[in-house]
Amino acid sequence: MEGSGSISGFCPLYHRAIEIIGRRWTGAIVRALLAGDTRFCQIRSTVPGLSDRLLSERLKELEAEHIVERRVYADAAARIEYHLTDMGEALAAVVQSVSVWAEEWLAPKVPVSR
Repeated sequence: MEGSGSISGFCPLYHRAIEIIGRRWTGAIVRALLAGDTRFCQIRSTVPGLSDRLLSERLKELEAEHIVERRVYADAAARIEYHLTDMGEALAAVVQSVSVWAEEWLAPKVPVSR
């Protein structure tokens, strides 16, 4: 967005951002991570309908974009956790804004009785 609040017709950085976070399931995965889910199984159970294969693929993509960091702990169970980087944490405001928009515009409207 340029200076005085005007929006140009095309911005390559905006387009890239939407391509990254707009992929199927990616927003839900980021939201789960923002909510505190760090383990693969936690994220999978938080996001209904998400397959193991697709979750693994999306986590690798988010890691390649430096949005998610994969941490391996060498304890007895060889625990693996996923954490948002600073770049990923910065998406909290975006996720919140989209959530507010969705509640306002996509939630079923309850008719007002008279």
